[in-house]
Amino acid sequence: MVDEKPRGGLQPGKLIPLAVIVVVAIVGFFTLRDFLTFETLRDNSERLTSWRDSNYPLAAAAYVLFYAVVVAFSLPGGAIMTLAGGFIFGIVVGAPLTVIAATLGATAIFLAAKTGLGDVLYARLQKKADDPGMLNKIEDGLRKNEISYLLLMRLVPAIPFFLANIAPAFLGVRLRNFVLTTFFGIIPGTVVYSSVGAGLGEVFARGETPNLGIIFEWHILGPILGLCALAAMPIVINYFRDRNKPAGAS
Repeated sequence: MVDEKPRGGLQPGKLIPLAVIVVVAIVGFFTLRDFLTFETLRDNSERLTSWRDSNYPLAAAAYVLFYAVVVAFSLPGGAIMTLAGGFIFGIVVGAPLTVIAATLGATAIFLAAKTGLGDVLYARLQKKADDPGMLNKIEDGLRKNEISYLLLMRLVPAIPFFLANIAPAFLGVRLRNFVLTTFFGIIPGTVVYSSVGAGLGEVFARGETPNLGIIFEWHILGPILGLCALAAMPIVINYFRDRNKPAGAS
């Protein structure tokens, strides 16, 4: 069932959350790009682990909050934050904390974009479409395979996280499906980087830097591509089912 889309014009008040995100993202890019780095994590590693040991619940809550803010405002350093989660809390605790935080941040920016521009752009696109029937077919295809498309956007390592947060807001995606596919779709990549972070103690001791390209190594990429193929299967099945459906059949 397709969600109802408002047909009203652009309301300036609804742009405020999105405008705040854009402004903070720009400021954060220039002020935090040299702060949220591997070197900062390395130089403060003992301080961070000491704080964790002295106040574990507060450290976990602060990590989730800070990570969610980084994602919500599209600030630089998401990969470093994931490494930090694995280093500070280990993979068993760090990975779930990161998944929860990233899902919260992604949902925030999705809602800001959808409320500010998404619904209005959707309505105007339908109004100005040369072929409304074709647009409806595209929308119908998205609706039938919404979960699959969203999962693919999360699983494919080459798709930027920011794009996967914003694009669905402009395509009329349901909030529930966005949240669920974000939560489950980022688990594989999060586990990989959290495991790298969990081993940073030895990396620090050797004076080296972690291999952030590990996700593109075949023993890691292969299973992820397998998950991508599994997620794409409903799209393929529905495509051939519709193609072989008799003309006029519903």
